[in-house]
Amino acid sequence: MSKNYLCFGYGYVAQAFAQKVKCDGAAVTGTSRTNENLLLFDVSHPIPRDILFQHTHFLISIPPKNAQDPVLKHHRQDLIDHPNLQWVGYLSSTGVYGDKQGAWVDETSDCAPSDPITQARLAAENSWAELYNEHNLPVHIFRLSGIYGPGRSMLERVLTGQAQRIDKPGQYFSRIHVEDIVQVLQASIAHPSPGQIYNLADDEPCSSKEVIEYVCDQLAISYPPLIPYEDAHLSPMAKRFYSDNRRVCNDKIKSDLGVKLKYPTYREGISSLLAEGRA
Repeated sequence: MSKNYLCFGYGYVAQAFAQKVKCDGAAVTGTSRTNENLLLFDVSHPIPRDILFQHTHFLISIPPKNAQDPVLKHHRQDLIDHPNLQWVGYLSSTGVYGDKQGAWVDETSDCAPSDPITQARLAAENSWAELYNEHNLPVHIFRLSGIYGPGRSMLERVLTGQAQRIDKPGQYFSRIHVEDIVQVLQASIAHPSPGQIYNLADDEPCSSKEVIEYVCDQLAISYPPLIPYEDAHLSPMAKRFYSDNRRVCNDKIKSDLGVKLKYPTYREGISSLLAEGRA
């Protein structure tokens, strides 16, 4: 049977994924709460069962709502009853590991999420994992690091003057280019291994300060002022990111899925974005 994809949530990653698989000839449907060109799905509008059953592959990128996964809230039994479900990918976050004080984490590391948002993420993960453990459904969990790519990177923040070069020694962030996320998902679809968890990150965790300086060097512009972390004016989300410190190991996507990253570090990723912009 041919692949027929349904993306619950049609944001940045899902759109990049859909564009790629459409180019490969697959049919893709996305959901939205507001876009009339997409399939309507929200708390008061579950998707009719006959439409769900037309799709063989499901990508879940909707975050938990009120500490509950909205797809499972409405469609858990539908997924269990699905006559030809071939692959489910749940997009989670490496935030579920919590603060490791700069240490490396892999898929076997303990999860200790440090705030309600990542705690809800881990609870949603566990709920999806139950479908594999109890019903042998083809569920795969992908823990994403900081996502960047065209239109969404430190390059735009530097060019618009929004980048803050913050001095917090020993702070690490992991990141992943959206094209590499897509190729990991495709590798999993080609070689499914239900019940598995995968970390998605590049090869070189580092500080945001280092990335900002690289961008400025490539643009031949001055660095933004160096601000001690204690003096920085950060949004609640940024404060949450800085409260956790870890380096994410990506060995499993290479060994189990055979993935070779197109952008193994932020340098290749930023250089590609610069080249695209100049072109």
